[in-house]
Amino acid sequence: MQESEAEMKKKLIIKIGTSTLTAGTNRISFAVIESMARQIVELKKEYDIVIVSSGAIATARQFVEINGFNKHVDSKQALAAIGQTKLMELYDNIFGTFGLNIAQILLTYRDFENPVANENTRNTIRRLWQVDYIPIVNENDTVSIEEIMLGDNDKLSALVAVITEADLLVLVSDIDGIFDRNPHLHPDAQLIPEVNNLESVEACIEEKESTLGTGGMSSKIHAAEICMENGVEMWIVNGQRPNYIINAMGNRIPFTRFVKKQ
Repeated sequence: MQESEAEMKKKLIIKIGTSTLTAGTNRISFAVIESMARQIVELKKEYDIVIVSSGAIATARQFVEINGFNKHVDSKQALAAIGQTKLMELYDNIFGTFGLNIAQILLTYRDFENPVANENTRNTIRRLWQVDYIPIVNENDTVSIEEIMLGDNDKLSALVAVITEADLLVLVSDIDGIFDRNPHLHPDAQLIPEVNNLESVEACIEEKESTLGTGGMSSKIHAAEICMENGVEMWIVNGQRPNYIINAMGNRIPFTRFVKKQ
């Protein structure tokens, strides 16, 4: 691919969380990764893509048990170190069957505070796009505990979207978007299809306990704040729906769009 062709493409960041990757179980779902790969084959015709993927700790739990991992951060960091290589192996094997090449990038939030690191990350991603590789980003949990303790890569994906000047960030979740009340607790809750002002939806946040992922709607709102401040459109889509990204782009499924009105 010529560089001029790559520059003509739009830039898409896809964030997929642990709860989606495990499909509600305690194991990484091969079918979920296959579904994403099939969509990316189509999306790559129009977009340069970065995947921000959680799931390292969940992957490790399929191979090893470390006593006390629910209580101790260092045990979770050890699980992340074990699981990250296994997770990338899954991506490599499954994406490879679709003719997709992947590369790993591990970041910490401190990297985004350093202008040199920002530029190096941006240049690396651009170069990977030029040679037809899809960067898969995760937080480097063995040296940083923010993702383990807080945001499940929602904030990380927003920061990646900003430094790459992405056109769109899609947060793939286990819910259709943001509702006026928590639909897990209130069956009559209504989906909010578009958000232009985050203050208008802050009162709608009512978290549900999760045993796998650490991100909730609060972290997604924080990601939306970063995106809206920097002119990046963000969507929340339901990864349990078929062809969730492509169908969202065709307005064939319900989802929530965050976009700041000019």
